[in-house]
Amino acid sequence: MIYIDEAAVREHLPMGKAIELLDEAFAAWGAGTAYNQPRRRMVLPTGAVLHALAGYNEKYFGTKVYATHLKHGAWFHFLLYDAVTARPLALLEANWLGQIRTGAATGLATRRWARPGPAVVAVLGSGFQARGQLDAVRAVREVSRVLVWSRKRENAERFAAEMGAEVAESADGAVGAASIVVTATSAKDPLFSAASVREGTHINAAGSNAPGRRELPGELLERASAIVVDSIEQARMEAGDLLLALDDEGWGRVEELREGRGRATPEEITVFKSVGLGLEDLAVAAWVYEAVR
Repeated sequence: MIYIDEAAVREHLPMGKAIELLDEAFAAWGAGTAYNQPRRRMVLPTGAVLHALAGYNEKYFGTKVYATHLKHGAWFHFLLYDAVTARPLALLEANWLGQIRTGAATGLATRRWARPGPAVVAVLGSGFQARGQLDAVRAVREVSRVLVWSRKRENAERFAAEMGAEVAESADGAVGAASIVVTATSAKDPLFSAASVREGTHINAAGSNAPGRRELPGELLERASAIVVDSIEQARMEAGDLLLALDDEGWGRVEELREGRGRATPEEITVFKSVGLGLEDLAVAAWVYEAVR
């Protein structure tokens, strides 16, 4: 069993490759040769939380385990096993791996559902995940302009300087100017109004995987022609953006990334709600393992 650190993950997992790996993983899941096990959480009285999610394909299976505490931080690891023998193969540091695979899911959804051609991108959020989200959009679309908004202007200014963006005065202003929107925040309530979203916009919501939190207004989901998730099973457990807005009829409109459909018309509004899957972690972890073993 080998140990793979963050430096090796960064070296061997470029965003473009991660997007292709996820494309293959979702195709395999759709064909019945891969499997995803939704996230489970154990919440301690101390405020610490243990999270675990898993995936399988024909060659490998594994689980990502991470521990978080609001006051003390977060630590991420992935355990990779041989699918035939169950032999342990690798333990990977998985903080960077998680950022890349979260971005890659957005990149895959953007490639399928965003309008072709140069894009103006609005990024709501300015942290670790927001950077990966923008990298993923840039991997699949020509980006002519990036607008960033954050509740703390100094954070938006730092992001803008590092990522080649402009600071927006408001979330609604950024969204109204964009053809692709990315949300990557810890917000509890919607970040912008549905009225600010123009026809033809594609939205990637990646910031929340808690049932009581959301970044998107419910009215936006009513307007959207396509609502896409990485897993309906897992979204029904933790996608607050959908749980707080959709009734049974609304959930009947939700489709999965593995179904492979793309944008139908230039005018439709499309939404991708990402919660992050063990199968996604497995796909990229297996690639890194094969590159370094």
